[in-house]
Order: sequence, then C-alpha cells, then structure tokens
Amino acid sequence: MLIRPDSFLSRSVVSFLGTIRDILQKAVELPRNIKQACLLSLDMVYVTAAMWSAVALRFGDLNFHLGPVEYACGAVTIVASAMVFLRLGLYRAVIRFMGQQAIWAIITAASYSTMILGATVFFARAEVPRSMPFIYWVLLLVGIGGTRLAVRAYYQAKLRALSENVIIYGAGQSGRQLLQALQHGEQYHPVVFVDDDFYLQRSVINGLQVARPEDLEQLIVQHDITQVLLAIPSASQERRKEIINSLVGLPVHVRTVPTINELLAGEASVNQIRDIDLDDLLGRDPVPPHPELIEKCITGKVVMVTGAGGSIGAELCRQIIRSGPQELVLLDNSEYALYSIERELLASMKALGLRVELVPLLGSVQDQNRLESIYRTFEVRTVYHAAAYKHVPMVEYNIAEGVANNVFGTWYAAIAARKAGVETFVLVSTDKAVRPTNIMGASKRLAEMILQGLAQQDASTLFCMVRFGNVLGSSGSVVPLFRQQVEEGGPVTVTHPDVTRYFMSIPEAAQLVLQAGAMATGGDVFVLDMGEPVRIVDLAKRMIRLSGYEMGHNGHMGEHIDIEFIGLRPGEKLHEELLLGTNVTGTGHPMIMRAEEEYLPFSQIQRLLAKLRRHCDTLDCDGISSVLSLAVSGFGNHQVRYDYLWKRQGKLVAVEPVATSNVKELFPDNH
Repeated sequence: MLIRPDSFLSRSVVSFLGTIRDILQKAVELPRNIKQACLLSLDMVYVTAAMWSAVALRFGDLNFHLGPVEYACGAVTIVASAMVFLRLGLYRAVIRFMGQQAIWAIITAASYSTMILGATVFFARAEVPRSMPFIYWVLLLVGIGGTRLAVRAYYQAKLRALSENVIIYGAGQSGRQLLQALQHGEQYHPVVFVDDDFYLQRSVINGLQVARPEDLEQLIVQHDITQVLLAIPSASQERRKEIINSLVGLPVHVRTVPTINELLAGEASVNQIRDIDLDDLLGRDPVPPHPELIEKCITGKVVMVTGAGGSIGAELCRQIIRSGPQELVLLDNSEYALYSIERELLASMKALGLRVELVPLLGSVQDQNRLESIYRTFEVRTVYHAAAYKHVPMVEYNIAEGVANNVFGTWYAAIAARKAGVETFVLVSTDKAVRPTNIMGASKRLAEMILQGLAQQDASTLFCMVRFGNVLGSSGSVVPLFRQQVEEGGPVTVTHPDVTRYFMSIPEAAQLVLQAGAMATGGDVFVLDMGEPVRIVDLAKRMIRLSGYEMGHNGHMGEHIDIEFIGLRPGEKLHEELLLGTNVTGTGHPMIMRAEEEYLPFSQIQRLLAKLRRHCDTLDCDGISSVLSLAVSGFGNHQVRYDYLWKRQGKLVAVEPVATSNVKELFPDNH
C-alpha cells in the first residue's frame, strides 16, 4: 500500500504538536514547588547548552576540545547562575500571568549569568573566544525567556478558546485598567478598544488597537464579539445615554464598569463589571444638591424615618447619616428589613468615619400611642413618612388593610407628631394620587389631604408632602422584573403597548425629598421634575437588546426573547400625572415645584375619616370605596372587583358612580 508523503508528514506534525500540548498541559497542572524545581533544572540545562553552543558557533565546528579549566569555569557559572536566579525571584512569578516586570527579571538574570561567565573566563584564563560570553547571553535569553513565553502563549491560547471575545469601549485610564484586569482572568478576551477620541483612534494601547465607534458593527462580526464593556466612568449621564442608545441595535450584551463617583468613594473597583443600570438608560445628570436645604432639617437634630426598610426609606436613611443628624430613628414593621438597613448603615458609617446614633424600632404607623411615645422619648424634630403599601394590584386585593395603612397610618403619625411638637413632617407621596383609578392612589391622595387639613390648624408642626413617579429599581417595580425575565430567557411581560410612566433614580428622589422638606411653609404639595414619561415597551426592548438578545424569531444571533402583552393590572391606568391642575410655582430649586391644589376643610376631613374608620373596621370594601370617591377628585367610578376577602364572601356588587354635585359640595370654591 502506498502512503502519500504529504499525508504522512501532516500526520506527523499533528502528532508532534499534540505531544507538545500534552506535555505543556501536564506541566501546568503540576504542584507549584515541583514546577519551580523543574524550571530551575531546565534553566541550568539552558545555561549549559548556551555555553556549549556559544563556543560551537564561534568556532564553527562541533569537534572542539575543552580542558579542565574551561569545564571548571562552566561549573562555577552553573552554580552561581542558579543562586542568582533564585535570588532574583525568577521562580516566584506565575508564568501564565507573566508581565513586564517578570520579563525584565529574566533579562537581568541572563545579564548577571553572562557577567559571571565572563569573570570566570577572564580570571581563569580559559581558552575560549572573547566573543563567546556575548553569544552566550543571547542564547540564554532565548532559552529561558522563550520557554516562559511559550508556556504563557499556550495558556493564553487555551483561555481564548474558552473565554468570550469582548470590546472595551473607552481607551482611557479606566479602559487600560480594565484590560489589565481581564488579561489576568479567564472569562473575557479583549480584542480591541473603541474610543470617541480622534487622537487615540488607530493607535495601539497595551497591545490592542483603538478603533472608531463607527466600526463597531463590523468589529462585532469580524471578531465574533459577545459583549461590549463600557469603561467610561467619568462620562456625563447624557453622554452615557447617547453611547448606550447607539449600542441598542447591535447583537451584543452591553455591560459597564462602576461610575466615577463609586470609584472615588471606594465603593467599587474598575474590574467589577455589571449590567447596565437603568439610570444610564433613563437618568440624567443630577442637579447638585443645595447643602443648606438638606442640613436645615437634619444636621444636629433627631430625625425619624418611617418605613425605613423600604426602597425610599432606606435611601433617605443613607443620605441622612451623611448630613450629621444627632440621632436617626428607624421605624419599620418588618423585622428583617429593619435589621438589614441597620447593618448597612453601621457598615457605611464605619467606612466613612461617621458617628450617628441609630435607633432601630419595630412598630406600625397605625399605633398612635407608640408613635407619640417615640416622638416624645427621643425628642424627634423631623419625620420623613415613607411607610406605605404602594403596589397597586396588591392594595386592590387587600383594600381595607391598604387604606388603613396608607390613610390612617399617615393620620396617626401626623397627629402624634403635632402632639409631640415635631418641627417638620414630610409625607412621601406618589403620582398615582393624581386623579387616581385605584385604591392605592386614592388612599395616598387622602393622606395628602390629611396633611393639608392639619396645616390649616394653628400648630408648630410644618406638614408637607413630596410627590413623584416611579423610582428605578425599587422593590416591586417593573425594572427588576424585566431583568429577571430576561435572565430567564423571557418572555418579558408588558401590560399594554401604550402604557407610560415617569422614572427617577432612588438616590435622586430621596435627595430631592430631603431638600423639599426644608422649604415647607405648611400644607405644601411639592412635585419633583420627573422629565418626560417613558413608554414601558420601549424600556423592555432596550433591556432585551442590551442583554444581547433579539426580539422575534428572525434575529441573526439565533437567540430571541419575546415581549408579551398581558393587559393592564387591577387599578392601573395608561398614563400617570403629577399635577391635579396647572397652578404651579417654582421654589428656587430647578427640580422642585410647589403645586396649589384643592383640599378639604379640616372638619370635613375628620368626618370622612370617622366614616372610613368604621368601614375599615368592618372590612366594608364598598363603603371604603364610596368614602374615597366622595373625598378624592377623579375617583368616582371605582368598583370593588378584586379584594380576595370580599370576593370569597360573595359581596361583589357594582358601585354606582358618585354624583358630580356631591363631589363639588366637598370642594367649595373658597378654600
């Protein structure tokens, strides 16, 4: 049988390469001390081979004769080189992570070994060519350095086969730090930088070329890119939005490093890669806070936050401790939530070097006696009332409890504050209180009206409320749900194609609440500038695309996530509003407006609350809805349909809309 020479040769080469690969793999898996001993022995073989080869190359003949003196010089060089190599730490560096410092160590070691050889040859008057040490230096450098570079190249090639190809967007300092971090990891393989800076484009930084943003789509296809990592922590919020929006249509997962504020505060490091925050998609450059406003109600005072374990309450606490209160009282009815925020605040204060006395208290805002006792005992001066049931469908399922907590929790907290001489009482409200279509929104609007009514009384306590829309990432909000659905492979559920919502980041909302409270004159309704409303379906599309998926089954990536419309949930409406009317004035802060809105006389509020209390105590959902319809403008057509207890008792009946004339009687023209 004839064997083709080219076929035999190719099989031999493949077999040889396979053998080398197996040897390298076994070498990498050896224990570290054994690898160091083997490497030292191999280096001494290189020293010996380099001396012999240097003489042979200089003579141009393999048949040369060496005497005892020459052999003695060689032995001294080998022993002394081993000692020098160990002293220089040549075997402490991990070869597969070998960097520039290790390469300089190799050059230094080869140079010292060459000087030792030259000195022994000179003083022993060995009969070798004078150029032999120089040839030896080159050969030794190739042998020692080449072995290490080969091992590193093998290991990096192995990692590249298992890692994801990524592009780093941003070739500045953060981008270079990220590159170094990724090169020592196993998950990502950076292949190119992308940067907007014209002067950096087409240059090479740390071995990677810097490309233009316009070339991104081509680079993604060319290098089979799966992720784009944003390393632009110092970019403005507006610029980050522009860059992220430009990446939305590309078939890659877009992730980012922490922002410059987090890096400077020591809260994160450049190599902590994470998914895009919705602040980056919807946020804006925050307006710098007015320190004098924040400090007015906080610095040197005893401050209390109800609902301290919730999303807004917890963020209020985080910002309050930075303004130097004398004491911070945390009230929550959830033991775990209270425990969590206390631990977080203690750790934060330790890291920042702050000293604030924390008082974690379990309790319900529906317990007026406990609230008044707390106010008096700790001499509370400022209260931020964030305790509420805010999930719209959940309150529709539990009407009596939702109203009792949101309405009477506010009533008891406010009355207790007035009796105890609290200076400022701030209610955290919602845009759902404006012309509400659900029990939650109506209960929050009535809570606002309670404070407006109390403000009419001659009392030392200043009552005000701050109204804003959805906050990004808060518990129960749509953003964490979308993220979870994307991670699970979909579908992403959206209530309606046209539904819109206002969005603001939790830190920005809390910061504005603290500043608005300082501007209160009594009965103020402060409204935060939420920007433009966002279509929820557009938000879902962005999240899907930035996670590297396509929508529909025709995506060229082969992976898709569908959007499924499930219909509006109980009590929801398509579009939320922030104002009942158009009578708004500025406050001196560009993000805070003061709204002039209708309200009821305090005596009217008291009568309505007495009726509402009886209906809540008897779990009469129809009665609750009818009282709210009388009190709250725009809430006249609500029907009890979803309350579980009411349904199980078979009491579902249609509620007749309240007559318009009755509503007008409750809102006389002269306030």
